[in-house]
Amino acid sequence: MIPIRDAITSRRFPAITVSLILVNLLVFLYQSYLATQPALVNDWQPWEAEELSPPPAFDPQAYSLHVRTGKDPSVYPLSASDAFIAQYALVPAEFLRGVDLPPTIPVPIWLTLISSLFLHGGLMHLVGNMLYLWVFGDNVEDAMGRARFLLFYLLCGAAAAMAQIAFSPSSSIPLLGASGAIAGVLGAYLTLFPTARVLTLIPIFFFVRLVAVPAVLVLGIWFALQLFNGVGSLGVSSGVAWFAHIGGFLAGLALVFVFRRRSAPLVLWELLGRRRSGS
Repeated sequence: MIPIRDAITSRRFPAITVSLILVNLLVFLYQSYLATQPALVNDWQPWEAEELSPPPAFDPQAYSLHVRTGKDPSVYPLSASDAFIAQYALVPAEFLRGVDLPPTIPVPIWLTLISSLFLHGGLMHLVGNMLYLWVFGDNVEDAMGRARFLLFYLLCGAAAAMAQIAFSPSSSIPLLGASGAIAGVLGAYLTLFPTARVLTLIPIFFFVRLVAVPAVLVLGIWFALQLFNGVGSLGVSSGVAWFAHIGGFLAGLALVFVFRRRSAPLVLWELLGRRRSGS
């Protein structure tokens, strides 16, 4: 199920949502530019000293090539784009140790909780995240106000990263992407607008259909998939940070109580309350 748009019109221009999308696009363009630049040389000896293996963007083939050619096996070329990701993405093993290993960043390592939210591993990764932010972000921003929505977004992203770290504390694979923060937006949207109709693209074998379905169904199925895949990834290496999605969504469900305007009703809980009372 791919959401295309919802039926709720924003009361005012969603400046923060649009700004977040633009910043993500600009950072991705910069990553793409770096991919065209000459490779850097990175020294992996500090990683070996910290017993973190493999290092971010580790390339076993390139490493073994240096061994065969008699070069120092602790030093090999690293693309400028991979170096940028290794710097500003969140590396659990580094973060928990408080150690910033090469390539280092000029800011405290805890800021990678935020910087990692603006990096993406590819075009489809970026497009998928920005589509969800565009469809659901404007109404949540409306319900919170611009400043509070921005803080809410960043806190959900940080909570999502911490959730993933809790399940992979020794990982040296960089965490990157806006999906954890956007999962928080989805949790807030579900709480505030569960009955809103969402125009959704549904593939059925070789055909696709556009169907308007309630947000509670779209987002409920999305969260169920995250849980299913998260449980399935336990004990194995996964290229998707499922627990970041789960943690971000749950953070959004909780933080919406704090960040919403008082005039924005918590519709989901009101509906559940009525059902319990039998009214």
